[in-house]
Amino acid sequence: MTSPRPAGVPWLTPYLTVRNARTSMAFYRAALGFHVRDSMHEDGALMHVEMTYQDQLIVMFAPEGAFGSTAKTPKSANTIAPQSFYLYVDDVDAVYARAIAAGAKSLSEPQDQFWGDRFAQIEDPDGYRWALARHLS
Repeated sequence: MTSPRPAGVPWLTPYLTVRNARTSMAFYRAALGFHVRDSMHEDGALMHVEMTYQDQLIVMFAPEGAFGSTAKTPKSANTIAPQSFYLYVDDVDAVYARAIAAGAKSLSEPQDQFWGDRFAQIEDPDGYRWALARHLS
């Protein structure tokens, strides 16, 4: 019997719309330490990207208009995304600084929180919100 999903792919993976797949790929690599797992091109255009973090598939994305989609990024739609992503990292302060240097907007600077995480929030260039966290104890 064939598996219902490809090897190494979790049961649920966020699939984002981005304005420019190459730009987003570079941002996620520089800011968050993601690595490209797979990508697909159509007529020379980058149409689909899968990126991993800590050896886990974490996000897939395609540019606006890919595959006939009418979906827009939060930035293009001039709206606040209703979802956000909570990413555990080794060093919140370092990842936050890299993200800001790579073009992210600061939503909250790193600080220790009552629930036991060091925590910061950023908005990526497409308007998606990312929480950066490290559990303290």
